[in-house]
Amino acid sequence: MHKRIFILLTAVMAFACMRVDAQDALFSQFYANPLYLNPAMAGTNVCPRISLNWRDQWPNLAGNYMTTTASFDEHFDKIYGGVGIILMHDRAGAGSGYLNTSTISPMYSLKIKIAKKFNIRMAVQVDFQDKYLNWTDLTFPDMIDPRYGFVYQTNEIQPGNLHRWRAGFSAGFLGYTPHLYFGFAAHHFVSFALDGQADSFLENSYAETYDVLPVKWTAHIGAHFDLKRKSKIETNFGDISMSPNFVYQHQRYFNYFNFGLYMNFYPFTIGAWYRLSPAYTIKDEANNVMGKINNSDAFILMAGLEYKWIKFGYSYDITLGPLKSETGGAHELSLQFLLPCPEKHKSIKDLKCPSF
Repeated sequence: MHKRIFILLTAVMAFACMRVDAQDALFSQFYANPLYLNPAMAGTNVCPRISLNWRDQWPNLAGNYMTTTASFDEHFDKIYGGVGIILMHDRAGAGSGYLNTSTISPMYSLKIKIAKKFNIRMAVQVDFQDKYLNWTDLTFPDMIDPRYGFVYQTNEIQPGNLHRWRAGFSAGFLGYTPHLYFGFAAHHFVSFALDGQADSFLENSYAETYDVLPVKWTAHIGAHFDLKRKSKIETNFGDISMSPNFVYQHQRYFNYFNFGLYMNFYPFTIGAWYRLSPAYTIKDEANNVMGKINNSDAFILMAGLEYKWIKFGYSYDITLGPLKSETGGAHELSLQFLLPCPEKHKSIKDLKCPSF
């Protein structure tokens, strides 16, 4: 019976997400997924970089969230900047998922040298999104028999089209010196339906009111300090560095303050983050309280291994909010391949920032 309750709650949560603005998936290894954090990160490694990321959110619940991304980026002297592309698939719900979102986003970042040790990058990104509702796996209250559980057919009417296609634009800015870096990003600052249909799957005025993909604002700043380094040219075993970081993200009702610190004992890296997400009161146009979102805080532990052209990381989110005993936190894996440059580049310094 507990499992059935979780399934029902998952369906309710899925429809809640359809009725209001969806929230972009969160990743805890920010710099292991650089293009997802900020499109201006495209090309910051100079040579080709492939990044693979996988996150399992709330694995103890029947309706967990599973998100996968794959990206590629490289800097090109001839176009004075970097190009990149990121693919993302987000699955909400057990099995094949109740709601599946797939996105492809190509991007370009222009590099400008402001001073000898200060560079900036400005980026634009194009987003194409397909959202699919898996109607056959949904459960509804009218399907429940008090004694035998889910045995009836629902009277709910299936939408005529189970896909929603959207497109839009995102932008990013990045500034960096040999020891300090900071950036800003605005995802979905322009967003529109490609098929002319409402994004919510529901045909009522309430859904139309929230038929907007909200802008996700990101601000991040960090520093890199070498505590022990044998060579200024290449990284060696035993080199020690530290990197404090702060990442802020806002999307409609949700605010996330992330404070983190990485310690690198090459080739090993350990890190710890604290995610603070204050509660938010939702009000209508008449300033009447409609509800309150109690966001959960989390403490994040991660460990990584990097050697020459490959990097691997694992992190675990320890939920600190009221659901800490129910969700199972979140598991996240990252894998990066740093490929050799196909041609000789000019004297371009890559960005010194964390790998995870």
